[in-house]
Amino acid sequence: MATSTSGTSKRTLYRLTGVAPTVDALFDVLDPARLEAVDAELHFPEERLGVPALLVTGSFEQPVASWCGEINRTTGCEVSRPVNRSAGLLMLAIDGEVYAIGYDQGFRLVPDRVKDRRFGLSFVIRRVDPAQIRDMVSHTPGGGRTDITLVPGGAPVWSLGVQEHAQIVRRLGGRLDGIQLTIAQGDRTKISSVEGGTGLRMRLGIDAGDLVADIRAIAHVLRDESPTPELEFVERIVPVNDGGLVTRLEGRLDVMLGEEPDGRIAVAVPSDHWDDYAHAQAFAVKVNSREAHLTDDFSLEYVLNRARVQRAGTRFAALRDGTVTLYAHTRAEKGDVIWTSSVLRWIEAEVALGARRFFLLDGQWYEIGEAYLEAIRSQVERLVTGMPSVDLPAWVLGDTERTYNESVPDLRPGYVCFDRDNVRTALHRGNGVEICDLLSPDNVLVMVKRAKGSDALSHLFGQAVVAVQTLLHSPEAMDGFARKVAAARSGRALPDGFRPSKVVFAILLKSGTHLTADTLFPFSQVTLVQTAKILEAWGVEVEVIGIQATAAPPSRAGIHHLAA
Repeated sequence: MATSTSGTSKRTLYRLTGVAPTVDALFDVLDPARLEAVDAELHFPEERLGVPALLVTGSFEQPVASWCGEINRTTGCEVSRPVNRSAGLLMLAIDGEVYAIGYDQGFRLVPDRVKDRRFGLSFVIRRVDPAQIRDMVSHTPGGGRTDITLVPGGAPVWSLGVQEHAQIVRRLGGRLDGIQLTIAQGDRTKISSVEGGTGLRMRLGIDAGDLVADIRAIAHVLRDESPTPELEFVERIVPVNDGGLVTRLEGRLDVMLGEEPDGRIAVAVPSDHWDDYAHAQAFAVKVNSREAHLTDDFSLEYVLNRARVQRAGTRFAALRDGTVTLYAHTRAEKGDVIWTSSVLRWIEAEVALGARRFFLLDGQWYEIGEAYLEAIRSQVERLVTGMPSVDLPAWVLGDTERTYNESVPDLRPGYVCFDRDNVRTALHRGNGVEICDLLSPDNVLVMVKRAKGSDALSHLFGQAVVAVQTLLHSPEAMDGFARKVAAARSGRALPDGFRPSKVVFAILLKSGTHLTADTLFPFSQVTLVQTAKILEAWGVEVEVIGIQATAAPPSRAGIHHLAA
């Protein structure tokens, strides 16, 4: 039976870790003080949902809103209005995993310590359309920098400029791609956007059976599917899980906390509480102290000063056990509390162990450098295709590059050779710009190179950037290239409004070695990835293919021998 859009609502789903899938365990994980603060009522809807479940309802109340006193001073009018925010929290245990959904302020009842911090992000990189990314939050370790990108209409991930080996993606949103959910029943066009960070925000079924089925579909994706190739870099930077290594890192940070600040420790707002940070008007920090230090923003200076006066070996623990409380009003009263967390969640730190570099972010250690080669290799494997989109003949070993290029139109009708047939413009008056070595029948720019080392390929990749940039930004160059195409031996008219949409690097490695991510020169791999990022940011697809090598036939072998 088809379900209308009214059968779903946009909610944030959390997955909890370290919680047994029983009703008693669901209750035990909740903070008694928070339950008392909302005058909580407990419900047990297991029979209706068909799984272990606990529903908590309540409200956050203030007899007089914080703004009433201010408006009285400003206007002289006596105003007294209460604040009452509802709170609902549904916790479910499905197939051994525990989930939670907050309604209104109910999400504040879920303890941060049990949230799976990568749950939403892990789902999104498996199911969002990489060509329709609508928002991304990434963090560059070393300086507390967070970049927030919003593209309401959607954009390809490669156009967002993320540095795959040097940034930690903390949230990603876009258009959901091909999954059977309640929202899609009977009309797949109703699938809407999804956002994933710690939680997963998307439209979920309202009816009991639909909600459970949607959560099972999400779990299936996480359990059985791999990340989309264009987004797998998100998981390349993985947390450090070696207990011994974590202990060493904590010890090194403890020493750093006793030293004068040098910029290696910075502020980083917890990834799932940016909204709370934006709305807070007062911050109360405690680091091994009875009294809280109250400021209008998080004070790193105070935290580091407090850490420095602790005994060596206890400084890291002091931050871990210290608290940061955010208030909705400068008076910082109990009724104004927004959220309380560990001080450690507000700290970003860079720690070196020998040549290895580590970062503490949101209470979790990461090793960035280890991910660099993995990220480069992943991109090279994406670019080097085993199924070429262009059909090129084999390269006769012994032929020069020019001989090979000039032979292609004879062997593959529809190709046009432009080897050394450069386009000259007012900006490129000397030798001009070599737009490509070959133009394919469907107007793909093909760059050809026989490479004995990385220098030749660096030149090839640089040539492509200059050629594409020239065509995109110089009408004079585009007109000149179009005239050359039309005047060529097997020439044709370029389509109206033509702009390069794809570049193919066709490479013959020395001695005819088969081209793979393993056989491409290491330095060339780095240069290739950088080149691809530039071209793809301009909307130009990049493909790398190997040209097959063949021995010269006997008649040509004799000619080559005489020529030698």
